[in-house]
Amino acid sequence: MIERFVPGAGGVENVAWQVAHELARQGEEITLITRDASADTQLATEIVPVPTFWQPLRISRFSLSAADRTRPPRFDVVHSFSHTRHQDLFRAGGGSQRDHLRRNFEGFARAYRRASPRYRVRLDTERHVFERSSQRIQCSSSLVSRALMTDHGVCADRIFMLPNAVDAGTFSSHKAIVAGQQLRQERAPTARSVWLFTGSGWHRKGLAIALEAFATGAYAEDRFWVAGRDESAPWQKQAHALGIADRVDFLGEWSDMPALYQAADALLLPTRYDPFANVTLEAAAAGLAIITSAGNGAAEWLGEAIQVMNEDAGPAEYAKAMKSLRNEETKHSRGADLARHARQYDWPHHVEALRKEYAHIVSSRTRTV
Repeated sequence: MIERFVPGAGGVENVAWQVAHELARQGEEITLITRDASADTQLATEIVPVPTFWQPLRISRFSLSAADRTRPPRFDVVHSFSHTRHQDLFRAGGGSQRDHLRRNFEGFARAYRRASPRYRVRLDTERHVFERSSQRIQCSSSLVSRALMTDHGVCADRIFMLPNAVDAGTFSSHKAIVAGQQLRQERAPTARSVWLFTGSGWHRKGLAIALEAFATGAYAEDRFWVAGRDESAPWQKQAHALGIADRVDFLGEWSDMPALYQAADALLLPTRYDPFANVTLEAAAAGLAIITSAGNGAAEWLGEAIQVMNEDAGPAEYAKAMKSLRNEETKHSRGADLARHARQYDWPHHVEALRKEYAHIVSSRTRTV
């Protein structure tokens, strides 16, 4: 179950797309329950009509309608990638809303969002799921699982841990390398290094810290590329105030991400809270050096080559980490090591682990009957 089943639309949508098609390739019979599906898929699809003009109503109605479509014993396993109440396996891809609010907002801003219908419906859905011992919960990092056990009392034996995956070949292919070289020549031909920040929701991703760190931690010949979906005007204003506006490029949503990674030298992502920032795994697959925060669950899967800063680290600490990558040999060796780690997390192995979890769910249900 996934509200939108379209390729390349975002983190969870891309994961669901890859998982469903790989499950089919491995011989499973898949039915998609969704409100919006791409015509590119050949999988059996059931469209659930729900109102889309107001997000809280949309989420609630999709959950109810999906529950009607998946009542036992129609399917062996029901796996949800959206905020739905009834399933066998709930993918907590966004972590918990409670943890999200605590890490990203304070005071009135937190109280306001917690009381809003948008957050209320998500919080209520998660509370329902986390209290139901019959539902298994898929986590992509211990950052998420710790919060579920601490904040929601979820038992450890209900948690299924599985990192996200990446098609490493796409980000390290000859095509991507050539396109990256061309992009670098076009946009930053004289740059000593290109630092990349990518993702949507730049406040949560830590762009304020990244800009300040770049202002003091980068060479004067370096450039900083900001890619993703957000309003750039406030951040352009900050770049002007820091005196780096002429070295910062706001690229918007970029369609050819493999080329963008290959054109850059390092990823800088001081995110406040990311249960698993997929861009981290993509950048690693492309061989980039990476500096990120302990609030990024993806970091725990990439070994010692990734530079992970404490969650309370500020611009000065990130600038110091950037300076440590001024040595080209260090930067390249870390990128190569990260690329080796990224190749472990491919979609076939990801789905093999899921199939074992599905079998565990079916077996457990049989034993309790």
